[in-house]
Amino acid sequence: MNQIKKLLCLGLVFAAGAVLADDGRAKAITCSACHGADGNSVINPEWPNLAGQHTGYIVAQLQAFKSGARKNSSMNAMAATLNDRDMADIADYFAGQSLKINAVDSSAQAGAALYRGGNKVTGVPACMACHSPNGAGNPPANFPALRGQHAKYTILQLQAYKSGARATDPKAIMRTIAARLSNEEMENVARFIEGLH
Repeated sequence: MNQIKKLLCLGLVFAAGAVLADDGRAKAITCSACHGADGNSVINPEWPNLAGQHTGYIVAQLQAFKSGARKNSSMNAMAATLNDRDMADIADYFAGQSLKINAVDSSAQAGAALYRGGNKVTGVPACMACHSPNGAGNPPANFPALRGQHAKYTILQLQAYKSGARATDPKAIMRTIAARLSNEEMENVARFIEGLH
């Protein structure tokens, strides 16, 4: 009898998980118009891939869009209607999706050197110090996964950090780093990140 109760409880746990996953999928339908049904954005490289991104990071960005701390007219409007539960459900859904990564651009060697070793002359640290050697990020520190992200999107975000238009980075870490990057370095590292596994 105890075995039957355990199996029933286990079944309920799995069922509850499936309902929550379905809830996140349903809430993410609107997001899919830009970010893809599975979080792989294929329409416009200025829109980020969300598949495989850390739940906490997605939630933090949605909160920043909702509060206006991060500016984007489309995302500010989309996030305005979301409550904390919606954000968590959507983030969990996209975090559980598989990211589709392109092959590494053969011309991205300079970007690989910057990602792995930084630029000692200008004081740019290695990107992998925060975002990990394979670009998987650092969930406990809420540093995002970068691997497989569109080069165009990465460049736009680095430019926004450099100009100060994006200021959602704790302790201005990314603003400080981006201010030291040349446009060529941004392009090189972005091309490398796009194919990083």
